[in-house]
Amino acid sequence: MPGFIKIATKSELPDEGEAKEFNCGDKMICVANVAGEITAMDNVCLHRGGPLGQGVVDGDKIVCPWHGWQFIAKTGEAAHNPTARVALYPIKVEGDDVLVEI
Repeated sequence: MPGFIKIATKSELPDEGEAKEFNCGDKMICVANVAGEITAMDNVCLHRGGPLGQGVVDGDKIVCPWHGWQFIAKTGEAAHNPTARVALYPIKVEGDDVLVEI
């Protein structure tokens, strides 16, 4: 049954221009702060499984730390191939709680 799950508090969110990993049930997700907008996506790079949440934000993209693959934060699309994409997840802040729907 779908529903929002608390993954963090507002103070734990990444600073602007950064990404972080968060546990969400049995899944790890990448939460990024792109120009003040918080996004959530699958944490596993499509190339070799690198941890996107350990990568960097470059403009509107999350860059995998292993081999540099880039994913557009708002769409999950690979920058070099729009048909390849990681899953995006709805994210919201309620009070001090950060919630994601998987």
